[in-house]
Amino acid sequence: MKHVSILVPETAVIEAVADPRYMFKAVNQFLNAAGKPALFEVQVVGLAKEIKLENSVFSVHTDALLRDVLNTDLIFIPALSGDMRKAVALNEMLIPWIVDQYNKGAEVASLCLGAFLLASTGLLQGKKCSTHWGFANEFREMFPDIELVDGSIITEEQGIYSSGGANSYWNLLLYLVEKYTDRDTAILASKYFAIDIDRDSQSAFMMFQGQKEHDDDAIKKAQEFIETNYQDKMTVDQLADMCAVGRRSFERRFKKATNNSVVEYMQRVKVEAAKRSFESSRKNINEVMFDVGYTDTKAFRTIFKKITGLTPIEYRNKYNKQTMAA
Repeated sequence: MKHVSILVPETAVIEAVADPRYMFKAVNQFLNAAGKPALFEVQVVGLAKEIKLENSVFSVHTDALLRDVLNTDLIFIPALSGDMRKAVALNEMLIPWIVDQYNKGAEVASLCLGAFLLASTGLLQGKKCSTHWGFANEFREMFPDIELVDGSIITEEQGIYSSGGANSYWNLLLYLVEKYTDRDTAILASKYFAIDIDRDSQSAFMMFQGQKEHDDDAIKKAQEFIETNYQDKMTVDQLADMCAVGRRSFERRFKKATNNSVVEYMQRVKVEAAKRSFESSRKNINEVMFDVGYTDTKAFRTIFKKITGLTPIEYRNKYNKQTMAA
């Protein structure tokens, strides 16, 4: 019997508490129906018997207090809500227990923004991690020694798991079901919960918003120029000259400020513009390609797929309003 502990932190997202419980309870039922014994003992655990969430809209009654859970096999850290720094500070008392259980052999999985609490334990030091794409910049700022994997649905390293944004955590739940049971049980769970079992990227859902939470005014000037003139040809030398900075220094400062090279930033701005066009217009692939400053179909397709995980045609068919209404 594997002991599963689902933490209930302050400011937790209620769905990220309920869903792993639902998943692993359901898997026990699948196993029983197949004539096999239940595998998981699932407990909702916390520092108090009752924890109120979302301004007391929800009240969670825990199965056990942390001090009474001496050993567990798998810990889920649900997504947090609100200001991440405040959320982590509110839940500092959970950290020693998480670390202690990991050191005893437990595996730890964070769901979406639960990665902020997981990172605060120090267990991710020098390791890779996933979280919601919309909080990537804030995560890097708070935890510069952790390698955040952009766009990843699931990251695994030394018994520590993390998932991408929002409903991406269902893919991590399936991944862990398969690990602890078998492929057939995971497929059954994926059908029951209507989840794409092998989705491995949140790239198609990511919106590039430009990383401007820094104090380098010259780089901000270059970013704004790129975003305003993405349809035009421009070079790194041109941007460096415009900012009155030597090219090597400009490239170094740009990477430090935005976490992208200058060329990567240009590409992401162009692709974001192309995505918006595919979503809302009737323009064909070539028209959109030319609008965002590309003339080479192969290059455009390659860069678009690298960033979004989909080809331009796949993206248009998936998200275009007229296509969906047809």
